[in-house]
Amino acid sequence: QVQLEESGGGLVQAGDSLRLSCAASGRTFSSYAMAWFRQGAGKEREFVAGITWSGTGTYYADSVKGRFAISRDNAKNTVTLQMNSLKTEDTAVYYCAVRYGPLRSRRYDYDYWGQGTQVTVSS
Repeated sequence: QVQLEESGGGLVQAGDSLRLSCAASGRTFSSYAMAWFRQGAGKEREFVAGITWSGTGTYYADSVKGRFAISRDNAKNTVTLQMNSLKTEDTAVYYCAVRYGPLRSRRYDYDYWGQGTQVTVSS
């Protein structure tokens, strides 16, 4: 089992920045991709950003490309999402997820999930 714990959510204004972190514990070993998803009220959970085990490969949803940056520290089993130029449409619960294998963007490909952290962007 892998436990994931997100932190860093909160209430900010449009244009502000926020940094989310996710710490993995338990059965953590090599070759796992990490990703962030989000789910707005009444919406489906959607892929936001992902990163390969090595950290050399990243992938972003078009809606956040150029504004968000994902990174990871394998020594600490953590993944971070730096969110800049936030928009009201970024309001959602953000989830950290792990899958063993190559990076994917479908939620059904992920094996473990955190509980989520709320991000609210006001106008």
